[in-house]
Amino acid sequence: MPPLSPAPIGPGGPGPEADRVVAAILDATLHGAERGTVVDSPPGAGKSTLVVKAARELVGSGEKLMIVAQTNSQVDDLVDRLATADPALTVGRLHGSDAVPAPEALRHPAVTASTKPADLLDCSVVVSTAAKWQWVKGVDPWRHAIVDEAYQMRSDALLAVARLFERALFVGDPGQLDPFTVVGTEQWSGLSYDPSSSAVVTLLAHNPRIVPHRLPVSWRLPASAAPLISAAFYPYAPFRSGTGPDDRLLGFAQAGRRDATDTVIDVAAETGWGLLELPPRHTVRTDPEAVRAVAQVVLRLLERGGTSTSERGSTPLTGDRIAVGTAHRDQAAAVRAALTTLGVPASGAAGVTVDTANRLQGREYDVTVVLHPLSGRPDATAFHLETGRLCVLASRHRHACIVVARTGIAELLDEHPSTEPVRLGVSVKFPDGWEANHAVLAHLNEHRVRA
Repeated sequence: MPPLSPAPIGPGGPGPEADRVVAAILDATLHGAERGTVVDSPPGAGKSTLVVKAARELVGSGEKLMIVAQTNSQVDDLVDRLATADPALTVGRLHGSDAVPAPEALRHPAVTASTKPADLLDCSVVVSTAAKWQWVKGVDPWRHAIVDEAYQMRSDALLAVARLFERALFVGDPGQLDPFTVVGTEQWSGLSYDPSSSAVVTLLAHNPRIVPHRLPVSWRLPASAAPLISAAFYPYAPFRSGTGPDDRLLGFAQAGRRDATDTVIDVAAETGWGLLELPPRHTVRTDPEAVRAVAQVVLRLLERGGTSTSERGSTPLTGDRIAVGTAHRDQAAAVRAALTTLGVPASGAAGVTVDTANRLQGREYDVTVVLHPLSGRPDATAFHLETGRLCVLASRHRHACIVVARTGIAELLDEHPSTEPVRLGVSVKFPDGWEANHAVLAHLNEHRVRA
């Protein structure tokens, strides 16, 4: 594993370096010779901010554009961000007949929502999902498009919408979860037109002159987390934190009890990481003891009256600033039930977010509590070893991440080495999930508290 040191940065510190990269991206978007501009972004590097800025620059230059996102929640978030950043910007929210836009997106006077593209053609920006855009017909192509979360978009979805624009800015995080498919795709592996590949991978395979830009700074991850996440998941595109070791503080009004739950919270508050290690045992997927341990950690985080202090100021550590991440939906449901039993809201605007890695992508919290995907398992499947899943779970926090797991994960990994077949023409993810799990576990062991 590479040393956990900050990624090299240009002169002037992280802010000026990030500004220089963004300026180059905007110049390539507006004036580049290639049909596509690709931006690789680590977690919390400002993808959405870049999309909003690029959209405003394009509109300011006299262009109209379409924006493609992958989910309705992403679309609503982008509409809200665009309208908030520029209230005079006319934004169209194109949606399906069975998808009602969120109130946050519709609260702005300059936002128009419709199921018909013809109703939105006068808008400066029209935003929708890839699934909706592929059914749009009978309109003149836009000169410019922005594709958000482009690494989570399958190439067949790109093929279905590419006829609607001439040039596009593709923004995404290459370390997150791959596009999802329910059918086998082995027969296309290694081919440049593999429909299960991400839109960016296919774009670059057919346009070798496109050189991706890379955002060099994560403004979400603290200085305690960025070196690990960079080394474990982004070895070929290193980045650093936008803040220093003393810029963020997590404190509590109440002292902790002398038990493992409070001890791991104190360790995480001081170092940014905590591993609550339960006794070794093979368990069912919804391991009751592990679920209770996760719920107890959340309860104590709230009971002790936490305060997070950062470059944004000081804010109470309320339920909406805490998230629990799991690998499976039934695990998330079990944690919600356990929190409800303890009187902790796990839904609503002020509740603790409890969800799978897939649904936590792109979201940010002060503290995260993670049920390790390999905890209590008798085997290490490709699903549980997927690099992107662990990356998402370990990179949602601004202050601290607490992992709950049973002893024995290192031995489990050694008993199930990676055996994925090597296919010609397929770019190998490095490191693979096996190596990334070992790297993260080695770091967590330095912050271990035994239950």
